Amino acid sequence: MYRIDMGIDLGTSKVCIYMRDKGIVINQPAVLAYERKEKRIIAVGSKARKMLGKTTDQIIVEKPMKHGVISEYAIAERMIKAFIKNALKKRRLFGRPNVCVTVPQGITEVERRAVEDAIVKTGAREIFLLESPIAAALGTGVDIMETTGHMIVDIGGGTTEIAIISAGDIAHGVSLKIGGDDFTEALARYVRRKYNVEMGELSAEDAKIEIAGVYPRKIDSSYEIKGKSQINGLPVRLDLGANETIEAFEELTTQIIDGIIGVLEKADTELIADVGKEGILLSGGGSMIYGMDSLISAKTGVKVSLADEPDSVVAAGAGMAGEYIMVQDEESKK
Repeated sequence: MYRIDMGIDLGTSKVCIYMRDKGIVINQPAVLAYERKEKRIIAVGSKARKMLGKTTDQIIVEKPMKHGVISEYAIAERMIKAFIKNALKKRRLFGRPNVCVTVPQGITEVERRAVEDAIVKTGAREIFLLESPIAAALGTGVDIMETTGHMIVDIGGGTTEIAIISAGDIAHGVSLKIGGDDFTEALARYVRRKYNVEMGELSAEDAKIEIAGVYPRKIDSSYEIKGKSQINGLPVRLDLGANETIEAFEELTTQIIDGIIGVLEKADTELIADVGKEGILLSGGGSMIYGMDSLISAKTGVKVSLADEPDSVVAAGAGMAGEYIMVQDEESKK
């Protein structure tokens, strides 16, 4: 079995790292802050995220990942190196680590090479790339090598990975460029359009986490949001109802549901029978938006279960992928 020392979910909004025999050691926003002139790194992760929209022109705060792939290579390389350095402090490893990194389905060879090159420069010895739905399934304990259809819907920060897995491979799948960050932006647009109030990225993200939903709550609740009036530029506070956020997300949830139905329509009858019996496994940080499981179940007629610790199962799966990678390598040599 291949030994994987470190599994990395290199996401659009978060970087999650799983260490062998240690578990999840890093789960931080994929954000880097650095000086414009000297290029010195000031902060990464949560500390850098808190600086979004609050710095002078001399400090740049960037998110170098977009839709699950590297958009700013030099910045991404420095961010990844900082996170891996912090992770290695959690546990001493002798020699260079073997690293497994998750990627979206169907990315180009250029995008794959960018990830590999960035990880190589952190000092990794051997690098394996693993598609996110496979990692999500492994991280939740699904036996993906059996000839049974398992459907995974992984809603990350920048992509939604939808796949039916059987016999160790993706039988049918699609990667949508929709994720948690898009829900944040949709909420900000909704408040701007309906209330003439401008929200910052951090405020919109906090509101999404605290109040947002995609399925009606039996008892509605509200959350006080803070922003800037588009009419007079003054600070504004208003109460946003939980159930009204459903409207803000309608376009995005429709695309996700359509993607799931599209994959189901293409699948063979026997695989559909398996999915009907086994249900749909939901993972990723975006799956934690209130009612996502209920909405998917209502629209598809298939039971949906939410993974335990859904925002870290992909990294865990990457860290536990040694046996799977070995089997795939042996198969490719036949």
